[in-house]
Amino acid sequence: MRASSISYPVAILAVLVGMAWGIMMAATHDHAAMPAHAHLNLLGWVSLFLFGLFYEAHPVIDKARLARAQVFVWIIGTVIMTIGVALIHTGSPASGEPLAAIGSIIVFCAMLLFSWIVMRR
Repeated sequence: MRASSISYPVAILAVLVGMAWGIMMAATHDHAAMPAHAHLNLLGWVSLFLFGLFYEAHPVIDKARLARAQVFVWIIGTVIMTIGVALIHTGSPASGEPLAAIGSIIVFCAMLLFSWIVMRR
């Protein structure tokens, strides 16, 4: 399995969930979760798709276990952070803040790993 073959479908899933969430917020006139929706779209759709493009452009890296790990860590961090941010902005900051913090740290670590992968090539 290649890193790009993981990042592309998850990016598509993220954008579809993000768009449906945006439509739901518009239909209900409740935009409280807009920051979480934005995080999901940026981290889940845009970043994962860009990772896929990079990995696909570098086939040796794309097949590397480290690249797959980076994508999986990013996905896990994005999900945790998005849930945390959603909880914060929909009235449950006590339970959302730890999740947002943990997710942020995980995503940051995944970006450090991606940076290292890019720089060492």
